Amino acid sequence: MTGAPLPSGTTRRRVELRLHRPWFAWGARPTVSVDGVGQPAQWGSGTWVLPDGGTVEFAVFCVNRSWRFGAASIRVDATTAAGAVIAYRAGTLPVGAGTLVLERT
Repeated sequence: MTGAPLPSGTTRRRVELRLHRPWFAWGARPTVSVDGVGQPAQWGSGTWVLPDGGTVEFAVFCVNRSWRFGAASIRVDATTAAGAVIAYRAGTLPVGAGTLVLERT
């Protein structure tokens, strides 16, 4: 009889991603890209699983029916970023870049 599989090490390494909704959202939704793979997201806080090692690139941008705006990206080291908080804010206008900042580790 074989035992149950051991949990992956990635389930222990998570980073919190806080997406702050801009005042001019006009129906815009955030999209989060982790290492080039885009995933739809919602405004607010959420956690994302990190791999066991290496660096991970987080990118966020907003999309509404007419255009894409507020793109920002950051690279974090997966081994030291566990438990960190990454905050995203779109720009002051619905054009141009946003900011993605590692707040604490």
